[in-house]
Amino acid sequence: MSGGVFVLKDAKILVEMKPATFVAEDDFQRLLADFPSLLAGSQIDSSKPRKWILVSREMSIASQQDGAGRWSVDHLFLDQDGIPTLVEVKRQSDTRIRREVVGQMLDYAANGVVYWPVDEIRSRFEASCAATNQDASALLADLVGADGDTESYWQLVKTNPQAGRIRMLFVADMIPPELRRIVEFLNVQMDPAEVLALELRQYEGEGLKTLVPIIYGKTEEAQTRKAPTGPKRQWDEESIFSDMGQRAGSEAVRVGHEIADWIKSHSQVSFGQGARDGSMNATVTQHGVRLDFLSLWSYGKVMLSFGNFSKPPFDAENIRQEWLDRMNAIPGMRLPVDGVSRWPTIPLRELSDGTRLTAFLAEADWLLDKLKTI
Repeated sequence: MSGGVFVLKDAKILVEMKPATFVAEDDFQRLLADFPSLLAGSQIDSSKPRKWILVSREMSIASQQDGAGRWSVDHLFLDQDGIPTLVEVKRQSDTRIRREVVGQMLDYAANGVVYWPVDEIRSRFEASCAATNQDASALLADLVGADGDTESYWQLVKTNPQAGRIRMLFVADMIPPELRRIVEFLNVQMDPAEVLALELRQYEGEGLKTLVPIIYGKTEEAQTRKAPTGPKRQWDEESIFSDMGQRAGSEAVRVGHEIADWIKSHSQVSFGQGARDGSMNATVTQHGVRLDFLSLWSYGKVMLSFGNFSKPPFDAENIRQEWLDRMNAIPGMRLPVDGVSRWPTIPLRELSDGTRLTAFLAEADWLLDKLKTI
């Protein structure tokens, strides 16, 4: 790291700050946990600077359903759009900062999006707030803003990983050229996932400390290829299928129309307000409570809303489990076994076979009949 950083003290004394390193990695990690603004949200998105809440330090990650934590990522943050941000911290003296950390992070991301139910993320956030004597509700309200809705926010935290919207952030006091090149390459190739590196330079002098964050990976090519997160929009059937045709192709549109026809003829219909992704939801209302149980998404997938069944009066474990078993009995269907507590998605192209699609809709009929008896 170069010098050339000065602090003007009391308008009379010029203090030259000398480059310094972090003595211990834990000090580095604690600094980020205490001051999330060091993650340089304005450099990541200058038009809509990122703001953060810390979910947890050392967030454990399993490699199989109901398995013990195999790994732990240094920090898990969420931004104001509900995008999970995985942060891995290494000091420049750690040789793993060159290449090993990349494979490590990809393991975390690939498994975290599968084995982190939104309920667990939410409970870990609340536990972290309690441990530091912070008001979780106040922090969240500040993040989403006066016009935001916290329940809608947690819905985004649920659906963002399903659509691949996560952020991987490598943090070090010096980013080596090898890691920088890998990050820039991955950030161009991965969409909508984002891969960035943050160099947090530290300078000291006369009892003062200066921290200078610099983001790498926001190349012109990456920014051109990635659509920015925009304001909410009200989707309808026409806009969903227009977007689906561009993103998933004509076969997905054909299958999607058949599912949309089923939704319209068998259930109540609601449409999402996602900034990037549109949804058409099959809804049933029982005892004054609305349940979205199946959603058609504009990125070319259909979602089974197992997770919503935890809300009274729809807390019927036997129905959830039987629906999962019946779906997996369809030839070629392999829903994850953790689907009873999550929101698994099925690519529409996997339902392009007429027999499989017919069986899928028959199981949707079965579920709807069951829900109406609750």
